[in-house]
Amino acid sequence: QVHLVESGGGLAQAGGSLRLSCAASGSIFRISTMGWYRQAPGKQRELVATITSGGSTNYADSVKGRFTISRDNAKNTVYLQMNSLKPEDTAVYYCNLEGGVAGRYWGQGTQVTVSS
Repeated sequence: QVHLVESGGGLAQAGGSLRLSCAASGSIFRISTMGWYRQAPGKQRELVATITSGGSTNYADSVKGRFTISRDNAKNTVYLQMNSLKPEDTAVYYCNLEGGVAGRYWGQGTQVTVSS
């Protein structure tokens, strides 16, 4: 069983920065693709960024150049550095682990609110 615990959300002003962290339990973190998704009120959950076990990254067009996803396999942790925040980045951010046959897991979510 895998548990994901996000932290680092909160309130930021437009143009500011926040860093989200997601700590994972279990031994499959190192071989799993990790991702961050977000869901704004009244909208569907959407992909923000992913990072493979080999470190390849992928970003939504809306966050390219502003957000950076990274991982520390020694700490079983994935990060999302969010810079130049915009009010439209306001959402609940979810950590995701894609473990292949081992399953797909989600964190509980952390609220990010960006004020204009």
